[in-house]
Amino acid sequence: MKLTIVGPGKMALALAKGLEKEHELTIVGRDGEKLLRFTKQLGKHAKTALLDKYEIDGQSVILCVKPYALKETAAGLKGKAETLYSVLAGTGIAALKKAVKAENYVRAMPNLAAEFFSSMTTLTGDGAKKEEAERLFTSIGQTLWVETEKELDIATAVAGSGPAYLALVAEALADGGVKEGLKRADAMKLVEGLFAGFAPLLSHSHPALLKDGVMSPGGTTAAGYAALEKNGTRAAFIEAVEKAYRRTLPKA
Repeated sequence: MKLTIVGPGKMALALAKGLEKEHELTIVGRDGEKLLRFTKQLGKHAKTALLDKYEIDGQSVILCVKPYALKETAAGLKGKAETLYSVLAGTGIAALKKAVKAENYVRAMPNLAAEFFSSMTTLTGDGAKKEEAERLFTSIGQTLWVETEKELDIATAVAGSGPAYLALVAEALADGGVKEGLKRADAMKLVEGLFAGFAPLLSHSHPALLKDGVMSPGGTTAAGYAALEKNGTRAAFIEAVEKAYRRTLPKA
């Protein structure tokens, strides 16, 4: 399958590395030297093209630019794509339709882990492209198709922004270990191992059951967990998701 990726940034590179084995890629951008550096990081040579008046007729296009660059980028895309896949956060299909002509539209929200083919990517849009979208984005990790853009925007606040929240947890746990006497490198090694081992646990059990399985009566975990509840950790994360989701909504 021929795919055009517009915008040679980090997310585009992660997608290109995941897609290049099975698809013929063309990378489109404004800067020829940046495009050359981009393709040198791929396992095999991909075509490149400058954005100015680039023809997208009948193509499947993955739009990987920043939301603020949509209007300027769209001005350089000529014709009508077969499918437009957009990873622009907070940019609805209605806005995409005004900017870029296409037969089908799909929104995708990957996260930072795409670099290591471990993204949790949420998808929504034209149902006729559901299977194709899931197949494409599975190249960088797991996918979840939701039925509405509202659900995708909420998912953005959970899984899109989630790496930043978990980074805060990781740093805080390491800081706690250092505070009590661990070397910084040792504390970070423990946290890295903790996060690596937690994912398979979560895939096999509900969080509440995991917690109960670790927390014995009057034990060390119970003492630490009580401190987290006392300081409003649960409420803080719930509010973080709310605030992040609200930021995706159109400004009044």
